[in-house]
Amino acid sequence: QVQLVESGGGSVQAGGSLRLSCAGSGVTYSRNCMGWFRQAPGKEREGVAAIDLIGGTRYADSVKGRFTISADNAKNTLYLQMNRLRPEDSAMYYCAACSWSGTLFVAFPLRNYWGQGTQVTVSS
Repeated sequence: QVQLVESGGGSVQAGGSLRLSCAGSGVTYSRNCMGWFRQAPGKEREGVAAIDLIGGTRYADSVKGRFTISADNAKNTLYLQMNRLRPEDSAMYYCAACSWSGTLFVAFPLRNYWGQGTQVTVSS
């Protein structure tokens, strides 16, 4: 059974910071990378940041310079450090396996499984 547990979300004011974590058997680099994705109410899920086994990273333009993705492969854990948060960053955040696509990445969750996500709310 695939397991993915996202944590670290919360409510912060604009300009604040949060650090998300993702752990579980669904953390796999079998498709190239592991990524963070987010979905706001009424919007499609979008890729935020991704990392591969050798530390290569890609970011959505909207978060470049503010978010940093990292991984502790010994702990099978993925992180997302989010700084200078904006109200438009408010969403449910998920982690999933992914594959590089062009200059960005697409989600390929293991066995099509998504965790419960962690909610990030940024107030102005």
